[in-house]
Amino acid sequence: MLHEVDDALRALVSTHALAGGDVRLVFDAPTREWAAQRNTPTVNAYLYDVREDMARRERGPTRMHGKDGQVTAYRQPPRFYRLSYLVTAWTKQPEDEHRLLSAVLGSLVRYETLPEETLPAGGMLAAAGITIPITVAVPPPEPRSIADIWSALGGELKPSLDVVVVAPLPVSPEFPAGPQVTELEVRVRDNVYAVTEVRRKPLA
Repeated sequence: MLHEVDDALRALVSTHALAGGDVRLVFDAPTREWAAQRNTPTVNAYLYDVREDMARRERGPTRMHGKDGQVTAYRQPPRFYRLSYLVTAWTKQPEDEHRLLSAVLGSLVRYETLPEETLPAGGMLAAAGITIPITVAVPPPEPRSIADIWSALGGELKPSLDVVVVAPLPVSPEFPAGPQVTELEVRVRDNVYAVTEVRRKPLA
């Protein structure tokens, strides 16, 4: 799931913000050593935090329906995870970095969810059929110091965008549903009603 979100962000940013240029998009940790070895204009999207979005946690199996609308299987609902990226621009001049960062901001702020065309074909995210929210430069719901992240990386503080994607992750296989209840049999014995379910498989 993580690598599919990477691919979706790469497609989105490369198409709208970096189109026609020689700027690279990477997902490396922007450490001091990495910065010293960089020799081309670069946008870095470093995944620095992964945690479950507990507000989206659902319990109990969900029903899966066939083309005829009948219940065919059950499965546990997916878990949702908040993937936080530290997005920075790296060039020789601060002004150029600001232009790159502005282009990335402008390309991402137009979308509230990842566009379907950016999701890897045949992947888990596309198969889920669920909209995938994305936010950029929004204050986090809990205190989080970007300066602490830079300190942990051993680098110098730079202008950055905090990009958060909430992606689903399936947690269980599907379990086939039993045959449908098509009839009810009512029996009366000593003035007591007994209702019995009679399950019949549909005729082939």
